[in-house]
Amino acid sequence: MKSARDLLIALAQRYSFGDVGALAPAVLGPGERADEVAAVCEFGQRLLTLDAEDFADENDARSVPADLRRRARACHMPQTSREQPRGALESLRPSYALLLEVIEIRWRRRELSTMISAVHIASEYLPLLAFEPALGHAGDPVRWPEGLRAPGSRFGSIGDRECDHTRAEQSAVERTLRVAVEPGQGWRAYFDRQHSQVAGALATCVARCRTPCTAMDWVPEKDDLALRSRVALAFAETPLVRLRHAAPVGHGFGVPSPEEVRDAWQRSRSLLDKNEVGHRATENDGFSLSGLPSLFSAVAAVPVRPASLLSDVSAHLVKLLEEH
Repeated sequence: MKSARDLLIALAQRYSFGDVGALAPAVLGPGERADEVAAVCEFGQRLLTLDAEDFADENDARSVPADLRRRARACHMPQTSREQPRGALESLRPSYALLLEVIEIRWRRRELSTMISAVHIASEYLPLLAFEPALGHAGDPVRWPEGLRAPGSRFGSIGDRECDHTRAEQSAVERTLRVAVEPGQGWRAYFDRQHSQVAGALATCVARCRTPCTAMDWVPEKDDLALRSRVALAFAETPLVRLRHAAPVGHGFGVPSPEEVRDAWQRSRSLLDKNEVGHRATENDGFSLSGLPSLFSAVAAVPVRPASLLSDVSAHLVKLLEEH
């Protein structure tokens, strides 16, 4: 390593944004360039840790290129019912592209606990990715179709024993139908605790309900959506996702080894390979968990590939360091 600046560049290329941000003032000295580097590092760290609440933070607006900020805002979760643009509530496809990029980076860095956390997040919202073509958005409570409240619908009926939703899902569904008129605090609390349950509840309605009501009568191509939703629900029950809650033998803190992750994903692929959508998980698409982007694409009914957002943030940061 030729110099401390070269070390910062190497760390930036490894997506170690937090380390670069902490070390930059000492290496670069006080000044505008060090502040610029620190701001870009904070932006990159938020993306890497999937801090979707703050993707639209404009504090670093002058330090981060407009294109990178625009792409990050596409993954941002609105903090009020009226916030514009709608970001991840408009479409989850940019968010899943970012999730795939994060999963790939965490795998290469052997940060397997945080990698599995990202996989777990992907599993929770995957039914909404399946529903997006039918809804025309990604599950925005402001824009739920009126068909969910059609005569004869049990969607959001708390305590209805004929409904296959769990009590927690019934509560979440009832809340989602009225949260659009709540103040920002209530809106944020709903997304923190209940929105992922609504995702699973929608999939249950179309794919697993034993006593269907009229809640899904508005859906075109219901058989196609049912299949993709069924695979989304199945993914959440795979050995790979269950690593999030497991404590494998020999790992006192429950951190899986690369071999355990590979084995869990291979078993997951076999379990998913029951239909033409789940079969896509068996493809060799060049990803670290081969077949995962293909599976997400099949569930979404559109191509979903890993983003290059973090890679481009890293390249911009390296450029700033090299110019110093």
